[in-house]
Amino acid sequence: MRLVFDLAALIARVTIGVIFVAHGWQKWQAGPGSIAQMFTQSGVPYPELAAGFTTIAELVGGSFLILGMLVRVAALALLAVSAGAIIFVHAKNGIFVADMGWELVGALGACCLLLLATGGGRIGVDGIVNAFFRRRRTAELSLPEAPVAAPSSTVSPNVRTVTDVPRQPAPPPPAGGSTPPQPPQNPGNPGNPGNPRLSDDDMKAIDALMSDDQPRKNPPDNRA
Repeated sequence: MRLVFDLAALIARVTIGVIFVAHGWQKWQAGPGSIAQMFTQSGVPYPELAAGFTTIAELVGGSFLILGMLVRVAALALLAVSAGAIIFVHAKNGIFVADMGWELVGALGACCLLLLATGGGRIGVDGIVNAFFRRRRTAELSLPEAPVAAPSSTVSPNVRTVTDVPRQPAPPPPAGGSTPPQPPQNPGNPGNPGNPRLSDDDMKAIDALMSDDQPRKNPPDNRA
């Protein structure tokens, strides 16, 4: 079914494009002045601007329809030209082309509306460009994603970091804002309060007690 639509859209595009190019070439040969004068007699507003826009839209838009390039943009411009021609020129003359009616212009406008809604199919410049970008997008999505490497760590698992050591809560300050008591210092070694060594005098006293040459007390003298 998609191939049938592409072939039907191709035939419709080329046929409508050839008709618009032929009408635009006819206006180009007649000159913008004569076309503007004809639009003035028909009551078209801004006849000079309308004549130039109609001629360019039919030539360029019709060529784009034949090539299948920017189909929706070309169809929109040609739809505006067809609607203006029906409203200002052909509606008052009835339907048939022999009476300058809107028969041909209405058919062309309806085809432009259909191309604006559905597009020009895959057989054309738009179809080729869209197929290229679609294949490129599919190829990018099919590429495997590179795995994300986990961050390496040089710290041994047995070594505890600073953040792993639990912190002891600081003792609350004493009431009244007084200075917390300091730990007692060892009087034997004031220079190093953390060392429990004895002073020299204490060591001499201990050596004297432990020595065997302690002085003996003399016995009491019983002589009269």
